[in-house]
Amino acid sequence: MVDTTGNAQSEQPVEPQQGTASINAHDSDQSRTATKLNGRHRLVVAFTFFSMFFGAGNLIFPPLMGAQAQSAAIPATIGFIVSAVGLPILGVLAVASAGGFEHLASRVSPKFAAVLAFVIIMAIGPCFAIPRTATTSYEMAITPFAGENNRLALLIYSLVFFTLSFILSQHPEKLSKSLGRFMGPLLLVLIAVMFVACIFISHAPLGKPFGEYAHGSLIYGFINGYQTMDLLAALYFGIVISANISEFGVTDIKANRRETGIAGTGAGILLILIYAALSFIGAVSGSIKPANGKNDTGATVLTNLTTSAFGSIGTAFVGLIFVLACFNVCTGLISTCATYFEDIFPTVFGHPVKYRTWSVFFAVFSFIVSNAGLSAIITVSLPVLGALYPIAIVLVLLNLVQKPFSAKFPRVYFWTVLLVAIFTIFDCIIKLLAVFGLSLTSVSNALAHLPLYSAQLTWLIPAAAGIVIGVIDSLIRRNHK
Repeated sequence: MVDTTGNAQSEQPVEPQQGTASINAHDSDQSRTATKLNGRHRLVVAFTFFSMFFGAGNLIFPPLMGAQAQSAAIPATIGFIVSAVGLPILGVLAVASAGGFEHLASRVSPKFAAVLAFVIIMAIGPCFAIPRTATTSYEMAITPFAGENNRLALLIYSLVFFTLSFILSQHPEKLSKSLGRFMGPLLLVLIAVMFVACIFISHAPLGKPFGEYAHGSLIYGFINGYQTMDLLAALYFGIVISANISEFGVTDIKANRRETGIAGTGAGILLILIYAALSFIGAVSGSIKPANGKNDTGATVLTNLTTSAFGSIGTAFVGLIFVLACFNVCTGLISTCATYFEDIFPTVFGHPVKYRTWSVFFAVFSFIVSNAGLSAIITVSLPVLGALYPIAIVLVLLNLVQKPFSAKFPRVYFWTVLLVAIFTIFDCIIKLLAVFGLSLTSVSNALAHLPLYSAQLTWLIPAAAGIVIGVIDSLIRRNHK
């Protein structure tokens, strides 16, 4: 298997031990020398992977896209799937083939790998993503009944939410028994109910695309899929999936990596089917009640559809879907972060710190942050995630062409990531200053006039420059040897 730092472990069988990634000997379905999972176990692990990926953001974007794209929903969905599914699955495969994310990032430099790994874990963990799972599900499931700005209700809900998620996360190597066999399939059933309702509900013909989808629905679908930010989570979810695969008996390093890649591909297939269904649901909902691109969200689109199909109970139905999706992701993220920190920081100030202590820390910290409210979390998180995502994309894409290109010109990793990071971090700082009321108007206006800035793709320019410089640098170094 692959350890949490990304370093390949010994190919000796894993000995049972105390801790999170321990392998218990009670599973008699397969021997400890298994070289692959059987079909049933592969399906369960794929469902587990899907459940860890599919959160509130994944629910919100496709329906709103379908509601606005209308008759152009198919090309918009194709673009969305390419970025929302393609990039994360490429991330899973890249990390598996490189022997872990830090091995991949170390092609830039070992210190860079350690810093980037820590920052990503904190971003997809207690600082942003984990607290957002509680606040988003609260907004959808509780706010319609408890009212806006009910701080006590949010406090009670988040306390229960994180307590249950903490309990379930105490055995990350066994998440396939909860997320894979129960929670994930239940979520799919609820979404399938909405899809079937769309087939039979009476609605007007799909109209013309409007808003940003009126021109170039394929490219805008791609951009919205890019904003799901699932690639960052994909870089580390393999930690937990690897432990679950080991729990089923596949402990050999190469076999475990192969099964992790297969699980990622299976999760990708499930995501494609669900995104297509949600886009269709959104298109039908938009034909019943047109979506307001400025004020409505994907949650509004889903609520409009379920209200038309099921009446007032539809609001509770959508709320349940959001709670399940967010709870699955929260549990997966707590497991991933605690496993990573147990390996990187086994002691703190000379005292041993086990998985359970780290999981308590992440659950409590996330509980505190979640009570700041959804709006505050999203406002601060978007610039940070926007800075990290292009760096991750560059690393994954360079790994994709490792044999024919990147291995021959190894300096492309350093220069490409360096130039992309300079731009994205600078842009992040400007946006964060604006969040806290320190707007630099002239700088912001200058950035806004850069090519592709509105599409959040300006980083492609420094990336291209970094590749050219990296090739030249590699050739110079090679000639001086």
